[in-house]
Amino acid sequence: MKRTIILLINLLLINYSIINSAVPVTEVNSATGDSIRIISTPDLYNLSITWANEYNRLNPAVKVKVITVEDTKMTDNLLKEGNIGFVSNEFSPELNNKSLVKVVVGRDIIVPIMNSKNPEAEDISLHGISTAALIQLLTNTDSRNWGTLLNNSHNTPIHFYWINDASIATDLTEYLNTDKKLIKGIEVKSGEEMISAIKNDPYAVGFCKMVNILDFKTQGIIENIKLLPIDRNGNNKIDYNEKIYDDFNVFSRGVWIGKYPKTLFSSIYSVSSIQSETEMAFLKWVLTDGQQFLYGKGYSDLLVTERQTAVDKLYSAKIYSGIPLNNRSIFKVILLIISAIVIAGITMDTIVKYIRRSKESMRIPGNASQKVLDENSLVIPGGVYFDKTHTWVFMEQNGVVKVGIDDFLQHITGTITRIKMKGQGESVKKGEQILSIIQNGKQLNLYAPISGVIREQNKILDTNSSVINSSPYNEGWIYKIEPTNWLRENQLLFMADKQKRFIKNEFSRLKDFLAMALTSESGLYPQVVLQDGGELRDGTLSNLGPEIWEDFQTKFIDPSRQIWFYEIF
Repeated sequence: MKRTIILLINLLLINYSIINSAVPVTEVNSATGDSIRIISTPDLYNLSITWANEYNRLNPAVKVKVITVEDTKMTDNLLKEGNIGFVSNEFSPELNNKSLVKVVVGRDIIVPIMNSKNPEAEDISLHGISTAALIQLLTNTDSRNWGTLLNNSHNTPIHFYWINDASIATDLTEYLNTDKKLIKGIEVKSGEEMISAIKNDPYAVGFCKMVNILDFKTQGIIENIKLLPIDRNGNNKIDYNEKIYDDFNVFSRGVWIGKYPKTLFSSIYSVSSIQSETEMAFLKWVLTDGQQFLYGKGYSDLLVTERQTAVDKLYSAKIYSGIPLNNRSIFKVILLIISAIVIAGITMDTIVKYIRRSKESMRIPGNASQKVLDENSLVIPGGVYFDKTHTWVFMEQNGVVKVGIDDFLQHITGTITRIKMKGQGESVKKGEQILSIIQNGKQLNLYAPISGVIREQNKILDTNSSVINSSPYNEGWIYKIEPTNWLRENQLLFMADKQKRFIKNEFSRLKDFLAMALTSESGLYPQVVLQDGGELRDGTLSNLGPEIWEDFQTKFIDPSRQIWFYEIF
């Protein structure tokens, strides 16, 4: 089936090449003669100016001009002259023209916060605050105490701080479905003033922008401040899907994948027809190095994996925009025909796999005695460098480095039955495929954490690859490599302390992956990957089918491989 899909994709690319080569693509610049012309809605004008000035500084040969227009004029201006637009949620519904490419470039996120030393913090973390309770808190000063809010006997007053900021007021009143005039609290002038007040008041709460609580040194939440967890479904407890409030990175990812109320954040979009390479280069810069300038204007940046997705969308749009308008209908017909064939094939393949799994489901071992898998299950030794694709390196005294697989991955896969290795003397580059681990025919490809020349393989693995599981950092090493770019590339690797924080986020990412991957499996697999209470089992992937392993490769392992490019360049 995979070969058929690949063949059909190749046919699609051949058809595109024929169409694209028939008419040359002409680069179009705006009529004013500027290399790049940015059209901004009024609320994003200052951010657009900042991006333009910084890009001009880095690229003196490129002229960037920013103008601001009302929303009713933006679509016409973008279509007429091949400009780039920056718009917020308020104006984006007006820009759904199919000739324009709309990509998220940042967010404006409103968060509820409290003092981390609040005596009720443990109870709040378990039960959260429901929307109904928040409405009562913000609008009714008579019952503004912790006992009413948490349904307990502690009647200590709550001090609610309020910023009279337009964007915060809009999002908050929309979320609570109430009138701004009904919200009552201690008014402060800025997010900084609110943070200062709540730090000094254990019983205080408030709403501010997410950037106000970010500690830039630690990339976590600033000291003495904690996110107030929201009980979205009102069942008086924070369920698994709502556990995003204890860690800044986990929370950021939760916003991206929809675990946080959508009415409490809004997106910033770039909108363009991408008619020149100059425009493409600028938008790519905005999605990578340009993200750092969002904080100064009160906005939140995108996750690194999210940036990669957005860049990919731009390139896909650029390819499509290269096809002349009079030939796009032909291209669409070809695409629809091929898509129909592929979907039919995939449907038949899915039916066959489902029948096979149904026959084998009684043989799937759901052993309740399997160990729970969490951060405490893993060994993370000091002195070892870790890569985001779950390999590790250790430099020996002679300058040669050992390379292996980290404890997280071997716990996820379960017992490894075979390994494919590159040969001695072969050169490898960071990010290239370096080995494959196999379990009963199911395979994952892993990538080189460093560049160099392979000087030695671990021959024990030829006959006993399960040593990787029993001793991943000692007897289970895979290669000894002579590095060729060590001083630069080891800057992209983690030591133990940062690896622990990274692994914590990886467990969240793994649970998100499994939640999506197993949804389509009709209840066939969850019992073999989860313990009672929803905890992960050791060897999570071991009893899952090859289709899940393929998804794990493309949706979990491969995105981490793409990140390192942006960190170098």
